[in-house]
Amino acid sequence: QLQASGGGLVQTGGSLRLSCAASGSLTRFNIMRWYRQAPGKQRELVAGMDRGGTTNYADSVKGRFTISRDNAKNTMYLQMDSLKPEDTGIYYCYTAETLTLRAYWGQGTLVTVSS
Repeated sequence: QLQASGGGLVQTGGSLRLSCAASGSLTRFNIMRWYRQAPGKQRELVAGMDRGGTTNYADSVKGRFTISRDNAKNTMYLQMDSLKPEDTGIYYCYTAETLTLRAYWGQGTLVTVSS
């Protein structure tokens, strides 16, 4: 249902854009989020967007990351700028349907930021 891509190896201060393609329209989702899981740590919420376009971010990424979506392409994005080594981890996209509340997870994409 969700296919994440765009991860890779980047140096400190660099940028990456993650993509999460959905099989079907994004308009059926009430919530779209990006989570990450660093080695040895719990999965944490990085950024979220609701159906109306309101966004929220973890304090650690505010001003550096931007969540967005393109309904025409059925794809959500996470633009990551000014990357730091502590941003390293596996990034997962997540959505939940408005009507059924059914949740979906992408398979994860690895981001590695070298110092």
